[in-house]
Amino acid sequence: MAYVRKDVGRLTAGERKRLVKAFLEVKRRGEYDEFVRMHIDYYTSDGDDGLRTAHMAPSFLPWHRRFLLDLERALRRVDGSVTVPYWDWTRDRTKSAVPWTRDLLGGNGRARDQQVMTGPFAYAGGHWTIKEGITDGEFLARDLGRARDPIELPTRAELDRALADPAYDVPPWDSTVTRGFRNRLEGWGTGSGSASWHNHNRVHRWVGGAMLGGASVNDPVFWFHHAFIDLQWERWQARHRGQRYLPARPPGATDPQHGRVVARGEKLPPWDVTPQSLEDVSRIYRYA
Repeated sequence: MAYVRKDVGRLTAGERKRLVKAFLEVKRRGEYDEFVRMHIDYYTSDGDDGLRTAHMAPSFLPWHRRFLLDLERALRRVDGSVTVPYWDWTRDRTKSAVPWTRDLLGGNGRARDQQVMTGPFAYAGGHWTIKEGITDGEFLARDLGRARDPIELPTRAELDRALADPAYDVPPWDSTVTRGFRNRLEGWGTGSGSASWHNHNRVHRWVGGAMLGGASVNDPVFWFHHAFIDLQWERWQARHRGQRYLPARPPGATDPQHGRVVARGEKLPPWDVTPQSLEDVSRIYRYA
């Protein structure tokens, strides 16, 4: 039977407690840092050589779906009642709203160094030391809303513009495309600065701190954010019946994207799965 992923704002006090306990246990076992390392390893951009799977590519959505499933399975090995909740950042938009509560993720980082001082993931608690990262810092950092150069979370209207696009993705299948649901949701835009960050990308920048860059998994909000992104793929499929993951076939030998993107039926590294096999996961989980 499929289990249920809930809105993080609707978790009971008991559900929050069990979720936090499972995260801390997965961290204690050393498994959590393996997820951080994997995301760093697969954070490949347009300008890098070789295959792109996790970002700036059509497989952004199936790659993170499988990544999220693996983390969820690790949590459920600790407590079978736990599932990953989603954070609806179009509704819960302030620094004091869920999930930034003392009994869940804790709050913002302090002004001088962005160190999170409250909640179960605060460095002082001794249970959440950063071991895999792109800097030498050992504490979880956040800069909610970006104090020095404020930005806002994406709105419902901005998210709806992504959902309205009937094409899953379009050539050249990278961060430069201005059409297609995948990049409208992933959020690589034209220009520079805040105006070029949309939906998924702008949320990472709004949270700031650890959520910037390949080591963003160090902040547990990463999973709540990506569960909401995953939900949007499901909503897009429901709105555009019959539309599927693209490209259906690999780009040809003369195409600049040859060997750089994963087609629908191709293996999605590092797993032995395809994007096609991840288009429907209704037998595994559903969203409330």
